[in-house]
Amino acid sequence: MHSFSKQSEDTLALLTAFFEEHIYPNEETYAEQISNAENRFALVPVMEELRAKAKQQGLWNLFIQPAHAEFADHDGYSNYDYAPLAELMGRVLWSPEVFNCNAPNTGNMEVFMKYATPEQQAQWLTPMLEGDVASSYAMTEPQVASSDATNVELRIERDGNEYVLNGRKWFITSAMYQRTGVFIVMGKTDPDNSNRHLQQSQILVPRGTEGLDIIRPLTTLGYDDAPLGHAELRFTNVRVPAENMLLGEGRGFEIAQGRLGPGRMHHCMRLVGAAQRCLELACVRANSRATFGKQLSEHQSVREDIANSYAEIEMMRSLVLKACHKMDAVGAAEARDMIAAAKIKVPLMAQNVIDRCMQLHGAGGLTEDYCMAEAFNYARWCRQADGPDQVHQMALGKQLIKRMS
Repeated sequence: MHSFSKQSEDTLALLTAFFEEHIYPNEETYAEQISNAENRFALVPVMEELRAKAKQQGLWNLFIQPAHAEFADHDGYSNYDYAPLAELMGRVLWSPEVFNCNAPNTGNMEVFMKYATPEQQAQWLTPMLEGDVASSYAMTEPQVASSDATNVELRIERDGNEYVLNGRKWFITSAMYQRTGVFIVMGKTDPDNSNRHLQQSQILVPRGTEGLDIIRPLTTLGYDDAPLGHAELRFTNVRVPAENMLLGEGRGFEIAQGRLGPGRMHHCMRLVGAAQRCLELACVRANSRATFGKQLSEHQSVREDIANSYAEIEMMRSLVLKACHKMDAVGAAEARDMIAAAKIKVPLMAQNVIDRCMQLHGAGGLTEDYCMAEAFNYARWCRQADGPDQVHQMALGKQLIKRMS
């Protein structure tokens, strides 16, 4: 195990204190404000207050890496140094937004840092870094298997100085959110290209553009993930200027691959934190209830579940850190084996650990009285997001067979 930088350790201490003083005490307030809101996807008052405090304390845009430190008020955090910070944020699922570190915004900001023109950065990246604007990434479609991104059908056609978009998207995170101002949309500019990976492009569509309709919010296991939400979208003759194209026609798949490496690991980091918190709650619960004449903590089956959960979390934390270290050393492309291994196993670990913790809490574990049900939902949909388990298993298996045979 490698040491974390002093910057990472100092920031973790500040972040821990911030959680104790501001995040944990406001969990109920946050839930109540969304529940009582006229519009569940509007800005949440307590979130705005907490974001101002975090920004004032320098706990802002912590996801930015050293290569892009010019966009940050700090020296940048390597993947390895960011891991414990993201793990802590995973303990309260809405907390990453407090620090401007929530998905899909972080991945989208990285796209703008890596691939956008100076004009596109000035229009969108700068307000996103300030926290004034959020963004959405529109790739998945309802009519095709989007786990194979080359299946995407939305058409992007050049018409003079404009591009025209037609198609459908769904499960588009942050599309419902009041703060979201721009969509990064993946579609096909050259569907007949013999190279299927050169058919796609990505283009910027501002919210409110004529022909872009939000059809409905969607849920995962009954959760609407307000205020960000997941939505179904329809594009009907949506026109945007030609300068809204990112990087160039035919480079959409390249952008998608460059975007997903760090984002996949951010989810894994947060899931370790979510599982860790649920395990801690389970240990407290085990000492607060008695059945059949003894404490839950004295039952063999309870001890076994807690022991197994602890071991599984530790293994996955180590896998995440090893993957992060390799990403920092050789880049995400060369670390794709470790990224795939983490993406396959960490969400499944979190799902299983949280399930045990829910069971230990009885019927209450299924309710919103505790964080576990929503954390379980997060772990479960992460097994689909950024590529389903089977895609990563197939890619990793192929890579390993080639390497070892």
